[in-house]
Amino acid sequence: MEPVAYDFLRKLLDTPSPSGYERPIQDVVRSYVRDFADSVSTDLHGNVIAAKNPGAARRVMFAGHCDQIGMLVTHINENGFIYAQTIGGWDAQQLIGQRMVIWTAEGPVPAVISRKPIHLLSDEERKSVVKLDDLWLDIGARNKAEVAGIIKIGDPVTLELKYTEMRNKLASSPAMDNKVGLWVCIEALRRASQQNLQVGVFAVSTVCEEIGLRGAQTSAFGVDPHIGIAVDVTHATDCPTIDKRQQGDIALGSGPVIFRGPNMNPVVTAKLLSLAQEKMIPHQISASGRAVPNDANALQVNRAGVATGLVSIPNRYMHSAVEMVSLEDIDQAADLLAAFVISLEGTEDFTP
Repeated sequence: MEPVAYDFLRKLLDTPSPSGYERPIQDVVRSYVRDFADSVSTDLHGNVIAAKNPGAARRVMFAGHCDQIGMLVTHINENGFIYAQTIGGWDAQQLIGQRMVIWTAEGPVPAVISRKPIHLLSDEERKSVVKLDDLWLDIGARNKAEVAGIIKIGDPVTLELKYTEMRNKLASSPAMDNKVGLWVCIEALRRASQQNLQVGVFAVSTVCEEIGLRGAQTSAFGVDPHIGIAVDVTHATDCPTIDKRQQGDIALGSGPVIFRGPNMNPVVTAKLLSLAQEKMIPHQISASGRAVPNDANALQVNRAGVATGLVSIPNRYMHSAVEMVSLEDIDQAADLLAAFVISLEGTEDFTP
């Protein structure tokens, strides 16, 4: 991975982006793409659209969502403890004892989120799965008035952002879902921009995927692509307790995952697989028999329909503070997407 690409990845992972509050990370994206994109725009929804060769007759869209799951401040009690609801799909047990950050208009405020200590739990409470209502945020304030002078109802909350490199070129951080997918889309555009493109390529940093694929819906309508490839994370199954019979045999470090199934155009999928073999890009194959719960879903049914592909990054421990991916997998995914658009002449027929 080139140093400039690695620096961009670190900036993405060090920037908060809970759904509905993606402006900071979109600023990072805009700053990076202006050096190689022919045009950069932001629509009214907040999607950032970077394009190369935008006037071409055939348009290809890469979609990678920039938003992460988070929380939203809903109440401050008289003693200065803060309650919040979730943004996106949380397992409440993942939140117990976590270091958090509340993102206020004046800047970040460190917080912790916890519950009553185990020593004080009743027998019934010890047997029960924790509920969000049982958790609260603590910033160390003395009372409600002190908190209210700093934090407002509706301020977003995220896990403390922390990037850690692991052994064997793996890395762990909150929000790998889907900042690594976003990185792949933007980096693929940068790599493809150095070649003679015959098609228009639109790399879109989509918003609000975690609350219903909303940014992909609006940006795809605006771009109106003929071909679309979504890049998101998928569950790695190379850790204990996951059933490979249904989830597939997916491992970190074995390459990006190319999905097959009714949500994916078979011609696009076949071309991705063929290019991966031709370019000797390590890859894995997975399948989904339903509409997938990511931006590929919205892409496929945009307007009169889009020839859609899905390339995914294996991710251990999704929607947690310790999501883990392979840096080699994301680098290879960027190479695959760049090879795909470079190979197009603009006359290909993607009719199934």
